[in-house]
Amino acid sequence: MSKEECMEEVKELREMAAGLPDDVLVVLIGDMVTEEALPTYQTLLNTFEGCDDPTGTSDTAWARWSRGWTSEENRHGDLLNKYLYLGGRCDMRNIEVTIQHLITSGFNPEAQKDPYRGFLYTSFQERATKISHGNVGKLAREAGDKNLSKICAIIAGDEGRHEKAYQKFVTEILQRDADGIINVFGSMMRGQIVMPAELMTDGHDKDLYNNFSTVAQRLGVYTALDYADIIKHLVKTWDLEHIEGLSSEAEKERDYLCRLPERYRKLAERSMNKAKKAGDEPEPKSFRWIYDRQA
Repeated sequence: MSKEECMEEVKELREMAAGLPDDVLVVLIGDMVTEEALPTYQTLLNTFEGCDDPTGTSDTAWARWSRGWTSEENRHGDLLNKYLYLGGRCDMRNIEVTIQHLITSGFNPEAQKDPYRGFLYTSFQERATKISHGNVGKLAREAGDKNLSKICAIIAGDEGRHEKAYQKFVTEILQRDADGIINVFGSMMRGQIVMPAELMTDGHDKDLYNNFSTVAQRLGVYTALDYADIIKHLVKTWDLEHIEGLSSEAEKERDYLCRLPERYRKLAERSMNKAKKAGDEPEPKSFRWIYDRQA
């Protein structure tokens, strides 16, 4: 590609990106920052007992998977970062500061070095990420940005493949230790699935993650209803309702898990309807990522 061709393509990219609403841009940046904290996630994988990569070049199946997964995930943050840089609408220095803070802060999904907890968490989180990227891509298409729409579709496709892999790991565990993993799943869902960017900050806004999440919820990019639907999908994928031979304790956990999606959905709908009736619109917040414009 010649210099002239390159500059023409950048010009075209910027023209399309100019039509992207600021609130969609904020959610895209938040998703990108989350992807760029990849070192934290590989560190997490290497804490799972029996699934680590002790030398960094170990030839075990788990070690090869961890490095392969990381190499694919690495492209997501790189691609979104370059899109935002070339688009010219963001304060890239502030975004990079946010990424550095997030990696420094880390995150704790309470996996407790347990591969059961780890694979349940990744089964949930990869699907959540797929949903988020897919919905941002739809909003980009509506705004006329076919480049971003394509980028998000590619990333969502990767996340979908990763989701299926982790869910197959759990399927295999169910065939060997159904009691064990169902009890762990029930225990995890009695808490809240920790989002990987919950400790996000730009060094100024201590509520940056909550503000970003509020915008995502309002746009329908990732909502409480999605949370409920993911639980429902996992329960169905692993066919928990029809697993036989469980202990009495695991039976209780299975029954709890099978009822949980509908319970979460009702709570989410009730909360959303209450806010709608009360006319509670989230107050716009300024984001340093976009030069203090509000979203």
